[in-house]
Amino acid sequence: MHEHEWRRQIVSEMHLRRWPQIHAPMLVVQLVRLVDNTDRDAEWAAWRAMPEGGMVRRAYRRHVSGNLAGGIDFTWERHSEASTHTLFAPADAGEALEAAVAWMESLPGATLRATRIAIVPDDEAAAQMLPAMAFDHEELVSCHVAGPMRIWSDFRIGDQGYGQLLIAANGLDGGPLSRAVQRMQELGNYRNLALIGLPVARAAWPRLDEAESGLRELGESLNRADVRDDDLMTQLSALSLEIAAVASSTDYRMGATAAYALLVDERLHELAPTPIPGFISLSEFTQRRFLPAVRTCAAFSARERQVAARASQFTSLLRTRIETRIENQNGALLASLERSATHQLRLQHLVEGLSVVGISYYATALIGHVLEGGESLVHFDARLAIGVLTPIVIAATWLGLGRARKRLLEGGH
Repeated sequence: MHEHEWRRQIVSEMHLRRWPQIHAPMLVVQLVRLVDNTDRDAEWAAWRAMPEGGMVRRAYRRHVSGNLAGGIDFTWERHSEASTHTLFAPADAGEALEAAVAWMESLPGATLRATRIAIVPDDEAAAQMLPAMAFDHEELVSCHVAGPMRIWSDFRIGDQGYGQLLIAANGLDGGPLSRAVQRMQELGNYRNLALIGLPVARAAWPRLDEAESGLRELGESLNRADVRDDDLMTQLSALSLEIAAVASSTDYRMGATAAYALLVDERLHELAPTPIPGFISLSEFTQRRFLPAVRTCAAFSARERQVAARASQFTSLLRTRIETRIENQNGALLASLERSATHQLRLQHLVEGLSVVGISYYATALIGHVLEGGESLVHFDARLAIGVLTPIVIAATWLGLGRARKRLLEGGH
């Protein structure tokens, strides 16, 4: 069978990123890291070289799963710009879990989100653990998700750099519980990935302010006749380069923010949070600050496109101004050439008239000498004959020069 080169990659993609089945009580620790392309090979080598007691069950280029010492399962997932490392440990894993966490923290990449999740069977067990979690009660989020499952968290970073999440399964077990917890984590992970765009937008916003101010000054200069086109073009080129630099440094991040925001919305819809009186629900927590941040990024993208469009409009206006000036200069030059040609034509006619007079004068003088010489042989009045011939000579000279000019012009074509 001749297979397409991507067939197995496409099929395997549908089976990746599955968590092992979760049974309460259990502890889940997850790190989300941004990993540079230069560190991808080192990351892959680290997962392939397991610590003592570890074993890889499945290894794909974008997904690895296996076991570590102490009965701890793990998964590694590679995303487009981040990697997710997750440990699944029994509630009493103790030192084995801490050793696994230390090894996981040593892997390449910059941590974007770190979470410790305690999963207990029901609300009663969760109530016993709540005091130890030390949540900020003023910002405590608690609601039912995915049906009966209940969550507690303040979504703050703790002293050890981890956020804490308490989950009461309340009847969910195995695959349904695993999928619900995974969706909870994906919601938070995509939320953080989306929010990377917010500081980028805030940092680049003053650059758009400066670009707009420059375009405003440029627009005022376009109406002034004393400003040189070269100076305007230099200013406009500098502004266009600055706007292009802003776009190239932010477009990817703004596009990623929009894409991650859609995923957050999908996961939130799938979890279907049910509010509990007296607590902030997951939907309320997400919408209160996440949506304004996403809208800020969208507004930045829209403003960047508007500034770029205005720069393009100014470029067109300046080009029109330059072309108009060139056309006016060409018109003035053509008018000057036309006047010069008219003067030359008049001068030429004057010269031709003088030439006719001169040629006729000398021709008449020559004929006069001939007639005066023949006057002694044949009795006639030479002066009368010269007087009669003079108009004829002038007319013949005029016609001859006109015909010569006509032949010269026809020969030039």
